[in-house]
Amino acid sequence: MRNSMPIFTTVTLMAPALIAMGAVWGGVWAISGLIWMTALTASLDRLITATLATVEGDEFPAADRLSTTLALVHFALWLLVIAALSGATGLLLWEKLAAFAGAGLFMGQVSNSNAHELIHRPGQWLRRAGRWVYISVLFGHHLSAHTLVHHVHVGTRSDPNTARRGESFYRFFVRAWSGGFRDGLRAENKRSALSGRPKWRHPYLDYIIGAGLVLILAALIGGGTGVLAAVCLSGFAQTQLMLSDYVQHYGLSRRIMANGKPEPVGSRHSWNAPHPMSSALMLNAPRHSDHHAHPSRPFPALRLDDDMPMLPRSLPVMACVALYPRLWRRVMDPRAALWQEPAE
Repeated sequence: MRNSMPIFTTVTLMAPALIAMGAVWGGVWAISGLIWMTALTASLDRLITATLATVEGDEFPAADRLSTTLALVHFALWLLVIAALSGATGLLLWEKLAAFAGAGLFMGQVSNSNAHELIHRPGQWLRRAGRWVYISVLFGHHLSAHTLVHHVHVGTRSDPNTARRGESFYRFFVRAWSGGFRDGLRAENKRSALSGRPKWRHPYLDYIIGAGLVLILAALIGGGTGVLAAVCLSGFAQTQLMLSDYVQHYGLSRRIMANGKPEPVGSRHSWNAPHPMSSALMLNAPRHSDHHAHPSRPFPALRLDDDMPMLPRSLPVMACVALYPRLWRRVMDPRAALWQEPAE
């Protein structure tokens, strides 16, 4: 089976390279990264019918190397974009807006997918790298909420990051953000009590102190403008992350069995997308069913099969559709109902 790693490497690293050139030189480079993340990806998803190959095996050193590289690139790009938005590279207003949009999309789609991969990988340093990627966009608590709440309660009312049928993205965002913070904190408090972990090692202290350090660094780079840029960039990236959660679980719930417990998580509890360009860009994050079935499986090994709910378009395109609640419900509610029929 052919090796897909060169595809993942080229597609994911080209985006920050173009965005970085735009942040430094402006002009046509300012929109090149944005085009790579949007129009080009959507077009290639429509034109290419083949799916990415699944690589079998338990260990993928190349995948870990790419994830580590992407984390380092994320931090370097964050520094450069904050400086550019603060005026250090002399960009015009429209160039700043293009660099901001491209960087926000990269951090919310690629860096988010990579951090998601890192927090599920074995190894203390990989997990820490994923944690700091989330902290850099002021979303550190997502690590706790995702691993301790979402993966346990996905598809139930106990999971704030499972979107309910008929719920708009905007209502979901508020409920999921606050619910993820609260439930993640509750889960970490419970884990601390059971393990005897000292209070100063509480992960939420890392998230809060880390966020403070991120804002201080932004202030050192660009003063008040740098802080505003960091906050806005984080908000945009968080919106991309939450759109992914919204789309990938919308309207799919687990049946409650006779013993009062939800059925085991299965392939029908997540939406998937086979489109090759966006899958490469997002490190196979659109193969979401297999991830929930095998959370520690490296991204090149994630699989698709016919018994998985499939989105009608690629994940980034469906995230755009989700911004329009009436259109979203018209497209997705009938599909969600069909997949829920066996469970309801």
